Amino acid sequence: MRPVLHGDAVAAALALMPLPEAARAGAITAMLARAGAADAYRKRFGRSHPRWGDGSLMALARGRPLPPEPALDDAGYCRCLSLVFAAIAEWRDQKARLSGRS
Repeated sequence: MRPVLHGDAVAAALALMPLPEAARAGAITAMLARAGAADAYRKRFGRSHPRWGDGSLMALARGRPLPPEPALDDAGYCRCLSLVFAAIAEWRDQKARLSGRS
């Protein structure tokens, strides 16, 4: 997966917002896997994946309509952002363990 920037986390959180709360953890896990696969595709073929974009979370999230970004006083949005950050940290930790850098 390409480096994760602030906009990637925001776009991923916005993509999670319309989903039922129980489906969000699985959705962000799938998004991270798809972004990783899209990045591998981009590196191999020199172009973006036709459905999953360029390997960034933002490109993947923007593949569907996103709601406007709410303010941080929206508890649901904060929960989505929190879930995205936790999933990214876990994904990075898992990659480090697999490569022997833990």
